[in-house]
Amino acid sequence: MHKIDIKEAEGRLAELFAEAAHGEEVIITRSDGLSFKLVPVPEARPKFGSARGFVEMSEDFDAPLEDFDEYAP
Repeated sequence: MHKIDIKEAEGRLAELFAEAAHGEEVIITRSDGLSFKLVPVPEARPKFGSARGFVEMSEDFDAPLEDFDEYAP
């Protein structure tokens, strides 16, 4: 665990981010006694192709729907 004062952390943010990204626990403390833990946030969006094999389309996917016959020209 790496504990550091906020004033010192201001000049070393890139280094602290790298430590947190590699699994190191980084705690930033403030003069009023509050502490904050720096942790990486996982990517919110799924990666392209991550659903491969989970989605199947039927052969008639593009076929007109009978329910909409009255609206078709």
